[in-house]
Amino acid sequence: MADTDRLNHIGGRDVPAASGAILPLIDPATGLPHGTAPLSGPKDVDAACRSADEAFHGWSSTTPAQRQTALLRIADALEREADALAAAEVTDTGKPRALFLADELPAIVDVLRYFAGAARNLPGAAAAEYTPGRTSVVRREPVGVCGQITPWNYPLMMAVWKVAPALAAGNTVVLKPSDTTPSSAALLARLAAEHLPPGVLNVVCGDRDTGRALVAHPHIRLVAVTGSVRAGQEIAAAAAVDLKRLHLELGGNAPVLVHADADLDDAVEQLSALAFYNAGQDCTAATRILVDRRIHDGFLAHFADRAARRLPGAPDDEHADFGPVANAAQLAAVRGLLERLPDHAEVITGGAALDRPGYFHQATVVAGVRQRDEIVQSEVFGPVVTVQPFTDESEAVRMANDVPQGLAASVWTRDHDRAMRASRALRTGIVWVNTHGTTVSEMPHGGVRHSGYGSDLSLTGLLDYTQVKHVML
Repeated sequence: MADTDRLNHIGGRDVPAASGAILPLIDPATGLPHGTAPLSGPKDVDAACRSADEAFHGWSSTTPAQRQTALLRIADALEREADALAAAEVTDTGKPRALFLADELPAIVDVLRYFAGAARNLPGAAAAEYTPGRTSVVRREPVGVCGQITPWNYPLMMAVWKVAPALAAGNTVVLKPSDTTPSSAALLARLAAEHLPPGVLNVVCGDRDTGRALVAHPHIRLVAVTGSVRAGQEIAAAAAVDLKRLHLELGGNAPVLVHADADLDDAVEQLSALAFYNAGQDCTAATRILVDRRIHDGFLAHFADRAARRLPGAPDDEHADFGPVANAAQLAAVRGLLERLPDHAEVITGGAALDRPGYFHQATVVAGVRQRDEIVQSEVFGPVVTVQPFTDESEAVRMANDVPQGLAASVWTRDHDRAMRASRALRTGIVWVNTHGTTVSEMPHGGVRHSGYGSDLSLTGLLDYTQVKHVML
């Protein structure tokens, strides 16, 4: 990939950082540098925010049909440039190329096309007379310039999840991708520039200080972030100074409740695939499996056997089930959790980093853990799953809820009533029954408690990028 693919995109042009500073980009499949990206400072952030602010009046005045056309054309462009996008994404993340092209890119394109349609279907209250002689109308209007910060686990997907609803609602955007995986976002901006007015979508690459400058900029009226709980807390505190609106999709630590009447073969097959997909670097990954004590030992043996056959590999390895952990710091975090396991915990399978270049780690299953253990309370965000027994339905729900996060959960049972009871009792934003991890553009994706607030995807996600105005005639 040419270095120009990793320039900032401000006001419709590709530009380096004003200071000339750069960040090295490391290929996680080799551990070696593969390129550089701009290290943007306050001047770059200011230029991007001013450009977005100048473009806002024109873009917010376009019709929904015009915004729809632009989003559809961007979706088509992503399909045409699938190979270039895969190269950008894979080199930054190390994920299997075939899985990105087969699973992620079609879903990314679908999100753009969904919000293209949703732009023309904003819900609103009917005009009516709520007091004599006066008619009330409710308008939904764009918020303004949106600052968006996206993570390294699904760089292009998370960028589109943020950008698509913001643009559909008539906002302009300054996007800061992760410092380790900016390439696909930079390419997205270049492709979108052919179909958007200058300044509508801007990308500034950089580190945490770049993100802090973006959050603090006075032109930003809404901050949307997908990231860690720590990052969300810091951003929320900074945004409060200027009363900016917030959209926070933070960490997950998803519980999976497997009851004795579940289809165990199906549960093992699905969960062993979903738990280790993308090396477990997914905020909804099935990381804490809670199993009815009566079937715990059999399930654990079956699941561990299947997990042992989930193999990491290089991006072009057709037999790889997942790639490396995305960066050295995250591999160290995963290793630290495993190295600090208490004596009562047992690694059933895996447990080691691979002795090869890059940041590869075995699919790992840990049993014997207790509810207060660090590995249970913390989000691992790697190819590691814990398995715990429960005695009854109420204990299963208590254990599932007894962590700070609340993004997603799943319940595995043939009992419809039990599934419905669990779906009410689980304190998460998403509950799956006899499946896990599936997202669709039409349904909201967001959490509660330390997993944040606000929803990606769906009409709910679109409405998050609007503000209500009451007009009385």
